[in-house]
Amino acid sequence: MIAGINTDMIVMAIWGLIFAIFVIKLFQSIRLVPTKSAYIVERLGKYHSTLDAGFHALVPFVDKVAYIHDLKEETIDVPPQECFSCDEVNVEVDGVIYISVVDPVKASYGVTDYRYAAIQLAQTTTRSVIGTLDLDRTFEERDVISAKVVEVLDQAGAMWGIRVHRYEIKNITPPETVKNAMEMQVNAERERRALLAKSEGDKQSKINRSEGIKTETINHSEGEMQRRINEAEGKGEEILTIARATAESIERMATVIAAPGGKNVVRMQLGAQYLKQLDGVSSGESKVILPGNMMDFDHWMNSIGLEETPKPK
Repeated sequence: MIAGINTDMIVMAIWGLIFAIFVIKLFQSIRLVPTKSAYIVERLGKYHSTLDAGFHALVPFVDKVAYIHDLKEETIDVPPQECFSCDEVNVEVDGVIYISVVDPVKASYGVTDYRYAAIQLAQTTTRSVIGTLDLDRTFEERDVISAKVVEVLDQAGAMWGIRVHRYEIKNITPPETVKNAMEMQVNAERERRALLAKSEGDKQSKINRSEGIKTETINHSEGEMQRRINEAEGKGEEILTIARATAESIERMATVIAAPGGKNVVRMQLGAQYLKQLDGVSSGESKVILPGNMMDFDHWMNSIGLEETPKPK
């Protein structure tokens, strides 16, 4: 009796376990795929389908989700590695890869681990490219190195179901001895540029100073020339004015002389001036000897054509 009850309990426990496993598998067969994700389904160990975003129901005990891929762009760090440049300088280089899965089937079955494969290929390509460049150019040709790595990874990515968007070098670290030499070179170049800039400044300063002196001299000479021109023009105007006044006075004198009784008037004015001049010739303490004809006023007037006009009777 007790043995029969134990057997029934064992059978019920087995059926209960089978039912629990079936329920669990039934729930596991229901898949909700998130956006930008892809599930690879295998049926009896063979690729069956790719599940896109949404609700999906699998066949329990037959179908299995073998791979889950995130289709968003992801960042993969490339560990530091030692590389030798063309001039045999050992440098340490690391970087970062930006990739995304474009074909989930190839990413699952085309390569064992596409992330690891991409890292290894990026490192080997970086070493080969840096080996063709001098140390100085490795710092300048980062874009060339990145473009070459992206090109190689794109060719391999076509078989791996991935797309390489870009590759960026984070650090290029030379040895300490080379770094110190580069710092000394940079300092020397900086000092050379400073000396060159100072000499250029001194040269420009001297040029500006000489240009200023030249301009000042030209302005001074032009000012002196203009002053002399103005003085000459002023003297010319003065001479012309005096000449015009003299001519006008002569014309007026001629007009007066030509008028009736004009000569007598002129003789009277000249006589008054003559007597005035004679009065100032001598002083109390001095004696003046004059020619005899100096006192002959009529003779002087007649010599200049101002003979006395006889009065009408």
